[in-house]
Amino acid sequence: MYKIAIVDDHTLLASSLEKLLTSFGNCEVLHISKNGKEFQQKLKTTPANPDIVLLDINMPVMDGYETAQWIKKNQPSIKVLALSMEDDESAILKMIHNGAKGYLLKDTPPETLQFAIEEIMNNGYYHSDLVATTLVQAFHKKFDAEGLGLRDKEIQFIKLAATERTYKQIAEEMNLSPKTIDGYRQEVFQRYNIKNRVGLVLFAIKNGLVEV
Repeated sequence: MYKIAIVDDHTLLASSLEKLLTSFGNCEVLHISKNGKEFQQKLKTTPANPDIVLLDINMPVMDGYETAQWIKKNQPSIKVLALSMEDDESAILKMIHNGAKGYLLKDTPPETLQFAIEEIMNNGYYHSDLVATTLVQAFHKKFDAEGLGLRDKEIQFIKLAATERTYKQIAEEMNLSPKTIDGYRQEVFQRYNIKNRVGLVLFAIKNGLVEV
């Protein structure tokens, strides 16, 4: 039997999820929590730790990002399966970075949820098509940035230049002299045929260095 914990602040959904998991026949729900803090307390009062936590993202007090990060640091044997309505790239990547072994949307079919749980228990992770696509896209964004031939400091300069900071403020944030920053600006402008700062921002967006 797989021991499961549910962390979700939607009581009705969590209750329905508990019934669904029980119907699988190989899952036992140890407890349900409304947020990460309550989950921490449940761990202290429950004799056995769960094998997997089905973890929502948007919750009060302690959200899914913080909870996943805490589990990764303090209870690494507990595997996290994110279960959320959020389907944007940043949410998926942040949860995976914080230790989630899988990421499912809440409208996922029951058989997919069951398969994901079994995959995580047997292989350590489950990457749905959504996660796989997100990871590939993120990789290519990074690859594009590196393929431009930019040095780390130049990438940092471009990202800061795409904000409302002045060149003087950028120099202060990067702990460099205004003269050095001016050198970065001239080099990048000349190398990529950029005419002005607006062109630099468009260049950064086009090549995935910043997001709109």
